[in-house]
Amino acid sequence: MKPRIIGLYLPQYHPIPENDEWWGKGFTEWTNVAKAKPQFRGHYQPRIPADLGFYDLRLPEVREQQALLAREAGLEGFCYYHYWMGNGRQLLERPFNEVLQSGKPDFPFCLCWANHDWTNKTWQKGSSLRKDPMIAQMHYSTDDHRAHFMALLPAFRDPRYITVDGKPLFAVWAPRDIPNCRQFIDLWQQMARDNGLPGLHLVGYTQNSSGRSTKNGKMTLWDANQATERYQEVLDMGFDAVMSYGLGRAQTICNGKFKKLLYYLSYNKKFIPPIPMRTDYAKVMRHYYVAEDRWENVYPTLMPQWDRTPREGYRSDPLINSTPDKFQASVEEALGLVKEKRPEHQILFLKSWNEWGEGNYVEPDLKYGHGYIQALRSAIENYKDQ
Repeated sequence: MKPRIIGLYLPQYHPIPENDEWWGKGFTEWTNVAKAKPQFRGHYQPRIPADLGFYDLRLPEVREQQALLAREAGLEGFCYYHYWMGNGRQLLERPFNEVLQSGKPDFPFCLCWANHDWTNKTWQKGSSLRKDPMIAQMHYSTDDHRAHFMALLPAFRDPRYITVDGKPLFAVWAPRDIPNCRQFIDLWQQMARDNGLPGLHLVGYTQNSSGRSTKNGKMTLWDANQATERYQEVLDMGFDAVMSYGLGRAQTICNGKFKKLLYYLSYNKKFIPPIPMRTDYAKVMRHYYVAEDRWENVYPTLMPQWDRTPREGYRSDPLINSTPDKFQASVEEALGLVKEKRPEHQILFLKSWNEWGEGNYVEPDLKYGHGYIQALRSAIENYKDQ
């Protein structure tokens, strides 16, 4: 029996007119990655890609090579971030559209709707926390929900599309941001059945704690005991499952609420730290998962590395001292959380396959080569042998 590991995939490695206009001709994720500098002694920056180099996702050869590496790692498929801004407008859609239209690579996939505003927080270093909107989400009308579904129907029907219980898997990044979310879900489920599908398997992403209580609006600074409430809230919206994430809670436990408050003030430009508020990777991962991640309808995330300093500079909270061996240990812990679930639901999302600007990737780099890919593969092989 093999666990179902799905890699979140960022398509932001090719120029688009919007990025050219806002941040300069030719801007991609690589722009900040390549000019990153160490922020403190021993800081691993810049991170330089190895096998694939500073690739361009307009090239089908790159996409094929990524699929080969993902197979080497033991991934079931990729989950492409999908930027539907409303009224038919999409961003960064070219790589996935070409995968869909060409039939290549012959590698499974699904989609995650990154339903957030396109702001200067998204990619740009320095001003990344002003959150000035450049394109706001316009996904409020029933007509737009219908148009969105029909735009994705060819993907849902593709034989490569990843399914759970026979239904195409579709993830939503910010489920709480969708007005009348239950209405949206009911509409899409009905449209799926009307178009010959058995329905959709809808997955809502959420942290297992929040900086603000969902009950009374009071600041809680990542309360350590919110997972049941946070997960159930998403399920009650009508989602079939939860994609869980525990970094904020884990860092608060490691650093204490006072340091987390300082980071919060920094995040809002009310305090400038002398260096980024870094945390040891192994310590964080000891608190990353919660008991609720064993729920049948919760799909935990795997965290290989985390370092947003290429985008945010000092206003960041990187993890330090991550290695392939430590990542393998965290994967093995996560696999233990899903082993009692039904085979279809033994799902883990790798966060992420290629978020280089967040130092959140497993693709080969000059320091570790295929180390993170091999660590993931080894953890899966050990799991299968149990």
